[in-house]
Amino acid sequence: MRESSGWFAIETAEEADYNGPPGARPMLDRGTNGRSKGELEAAIRTAIIKFEQEFLGRGPDDVRASLVRDLVVIRLKGVLTPAEKQLAKTPEGVDMVKQLRQNLIAQGRDRLCDQMAELTGAKPLALFTDIDAHLGERVFVLAFDRDLEATFR
Repeated sequence: MRESSGWFAIETAEEADYNGPPGARPMLDRGTNGRSKGELEAAIRTAIIKFEQEFLGRGPDDVRASLVRDLVVIRLKGVLTPAEKQLAKTPEGVDMVKQLRQNLIAQGRDRLCDQMAELTGAKPLALFTDIDAHLGERVFVLAFDRDLEATFR
């Protein structure tokens, strides 16, 4: 922990592992937009939560986002409404939930891709999504025009 004007600042993991001269700070692994990989993943999580709340009517219980080369993989848990949970108790209901969610995402696709382009600075080439109505989980995979992870190496 480093001292700053009488207050203690929280170190990042990179700073905590740094063995350089006292008082010097390590070069943090920052992308071209000035964010660390973790900060970009957090911004993507926030954007997905906001999209789900505004466009679909409710936010997920948990969201994880990961950059993997030219992909952003997003896993959402707890996405079903109480009505969708009831529908998902039958095979026909599962199909209805999946179809409804696919149609809603198709309508919001451009908006979501625009948000991801703004956050990453890269062009989304494809958006894939699926939902497991039994688990109440959804996955988004966005493919971009370049390796996002390489920006942080």
